[in-house]
Amino acid sequence: MGSPVFVGFQSILVAFDASTHAEHALNVALSMAGDMKAKLFVVSVIRPPEPAESAEFNAVLEDGRERYERSFIPLREIARQKGIELETDIVVGHPAEQILHMADTIQASLIVLGKRSHTILHRWMLGSNSERVLKYAHCPVMIVH
Repeated sequence: MGSPVFVGFQSILVAFDASTHAEHALNVALSMAGDMKAKLFVVSVIRPPEPAESAEFNAVLEDGRERYERSFIPLREIARQKGIELETDIVVGHPAEQILHMADTIQASLIVLGKRSHTILHRWMLGSNSERVLKYAHCPVMIVH
């Protein structure tokens, strides 16, 4: 019986929230996608306010979409220059649930997440999201420090 041969990842999903940690994770994912000729999917999740009042909800959605779309402009150019097939998406909901749903939908070979933040609130929120993704993902998960 021979050893299994690792042929690389075909599709890489990276969660992007425009933080410095997510930027670092995105750079690692871009490098891996280029080296392995993998398709790169970038998902950004807008978490609606709770309770979701319509005026506030719409403002949060609009602001989030504008912010992420601006962040995707240089990313698209980098991917084009490196010959990486790139797809971006902005979704609304709970971050871990949306990341897992996207990973299942695209049949991701790998999920890449940035290291959690240092603030107490962000550490609790992002830590629990990372933990949830690690626990329920159907594929390997890489946390980039």
